[in-house]
Amino acid sequence: MKILHIDCSPRPVSHSRRLSAAIVARLRARYPDATIVRRDLGRDPLPHADPGYAAALSSPAALAAGLASGAARLSEQLIQELEAADILVIGTPMNNFAVPSVLKAWIDQILRIGRTFSSSAAGKTGLLRDRPVFIGIASGGVFTGERANQPDFLTPYLRAALGCIGLNTLHFLPLQATAFLDDERLSAARETLLVAI
Repeated sequence: MKILHIDCSPRPVSHSRRLSAAIVARLRARYPDATIVRRDLGRDPLPHADPGYAAALSSPAALAAGLASGAARLSEQLIQELEAADILVIGTPMNNFAVPSVLKAWIDQILRIGRTFSSSAAGKTGLLRDRPVFIGIASGGVFTGERANQPDFLTPYLRAALGCIGLNTLHFLPLQATAFLDDERLSAARETLLVAI
């Protein structure tokens, strides 16, 4: 059992870091022999797609050259890391109603035509096997439920992007109103979310 843990918060102590660490700990308790592979995008962000990577995606021959030259090497490494995982855990803040740019940079590297999805007139088809994906989201506001007071572009985007490559078993764990809750109430809310795992 291999768990890939993607953490997107730039702060060393944050609500999304605590939440995703708690998700991993809960999974580790269930699967004590699991190996954890951690990619800390908040502290060690990936480069955004550059012109060399975009050119490498323009044709199969260009991609072969891009893999050889290194332009697509990071993409291949990240895809292989994801393929090797049995469970994916993503911890992310909601930044301005959507994903932070570090998570978008990771997604831009793993969504690759002919490698993680195919495309036809009927639409896109994921090429990766499905696996559980636990997404811990920390938001200062409220974006789901009866008290929602802000839009949510994060969860629909992740459903579409991850679904495009074949990851459809998504479990969203939203820790909301972090700007308004004290530590005790945040801890209780986090524990309530973890019951679903």
